[in-house]
Amino acid sequence: MVGYSRDDFEVPVEDYDFSRVTDVGSLIDQMSRAGGFTASKLAKARDILREAISRSDEEGVLNWLSFPACLCATGTRGFFIEALKRRAYNVVITTCGTLDHDIARVYRSYFHGDFSLDDVALAEEGLNRLGNVVIPNECYGEILERVLLPWLEEIEDERKSVDDANPWRGFGSVELCWAIGDRIDDPSSLLHWVAKNRIPMVIPGITDGSIGSQLFMHRQKSPDFMIDVLADEQILSDLIWTADESHGLMVGGGISKHHVIWWNQFRQESGMDSAVSITTAPEFDGSLSGARLKEAISWGKIRPNADQIVVEGEASLILPILGSDLFASK
Repeated sequence: MVGYSRDDFEVPVEDYDFSRVTDVGSLIDQMSRAGGFTASKLAKARDILREAISRSDEEGVLNWLSFPACLCATGTRGFFIEALKRRAYNVVITTCGTLDHDIARVYRSYFHGDFSLDDVALAEEGLNRLGNVVIPNECYGEILERVLLPWLEEIEDERKSVDDANPWRGFGSVELCWAIGDRIDDPSSLLHWVAKNRIPMVIPGITDGSIGSQLFMHRQKSPDFMIDVLADEQILSDLIWTADESHGLMVGGGISKHHVIWWNQFRQESGMDSAVSITTAPEFDGSLSGARLKEAISWGKIRPNADQIVVEGEASLILPILGSDLFASK
């Protein structure tokens, strides 16, 4: 049983003084003193992330970033682009749709819609709804097929020129992302910066999206073509076994979040040293999206003394606020 005394609670709640708010950073500073349920969590998340990012270029420090693809269909993609451009994170775990949306938006635009639109009427017009974003067919599957299939032929020729006997050894989603990113000469692309900075970006569910369909279509013409998913796992193994520290920002849940915490249990004296989770999911259904970080302690995925916080809220609102402070020009 935990005991408390009045001396444990000495920090008073302060009201916001908006006359002293000069930028987002100063507002977040006041959140830590004003409290107010989620506001104090956001302030703590900023402090944890700021410390981790400040050391991401140090040898032996892993800084993980995981997120679902849906955010890359929105302007929140800009948070991830800026983070990777600055090398704030040095290993990324995401879903196949991130590749879909990133490549498609290099060549076509997505459009503002509404959650209440008539989906039957949209389908009749060849329009796809992702939340409140509208994506015409020509801006998604059609452009991806037109762009990616020729690239895959080029990539295959390159691989065979290196090792004709076994061109796909070690060619996992990390190498695929770099090969695609090398072909995108556009700084508005996430894959462009992943490739330019040679940041390992692992897609554990590489077949679960339009890019996965293009990979399958290419294999119909080239039966020997393959993606070596265990090559990605070897990269993660090498990173985790040589890491002196491990920190992470996990947006949402599912396979991306799980891959981060799963590998961190294999560290010596297992677990992450700090972690921030952003989620809209409740805990009561037992899902990984809703699981609080403290649950991962019981699995050895996060250290008992790790600095960690879960911020309940929607990431397309929270990430721009954090990014405005973390990536602001000082």
